[in-house]
Amino acid sequence: MTSNAESGRASGSGPVGVSGPTRSLWLRLLALSSAAGAGALILAGIPAVILNGPSGVLSSTLGGLLVMLFFAISLLVGHFMGRNNPSGAIGMFVATYFVKVVGFAVVLFVIGAPAWLHGQWFLIGAVATVVFWQAAEIYGFSTARLQIYNDPEPKEPNDV
Repeated sequence: MTSNAESGRASGSGPVGVSGPTRSLWLRLLALSSAAGAGALILAGIPAVILNGPSGVLSSTLGGLLVMLFFAISLLVGHFMGRNNPSGAIGMFVATYFVKVVGFAVVLFVIGAPAWLHGQWFLIGAVATVVFWQAAEIYGFSTARLQIYNDPEPKEPNDV
């Protein structure tokens, strides 16, 4: 048996091809991480509803959804900026992060905590979502196929 990199008969029924880069990496990460975040919300919501009723599950869900919104904005910026201006994407990430931190802080201070909000479940929902979201992003990045080099140019029949 020989590989397709060597001269000789090709292994298997056909030539081995390349799979190419992952299409829409950022949207794939968004879907994967959102599913993991939803799982975290469910896992945090079950004991919250048992121990503190509707206010507990609503608090943990609100904390998790806030985290999901915070991270989803970054992935959407990566999707749109990475496609249009890959070299400017990192700068845009930094600017977006600053705007998100300041924006969320202002919103939280202006609106304040509603009376029904259970702070402990809010924190538990947020932390669980961060852990699940980040684990899903790490997994998604580790399985992504990023094209580093250009594909080789096909040889013309006259080139030998």
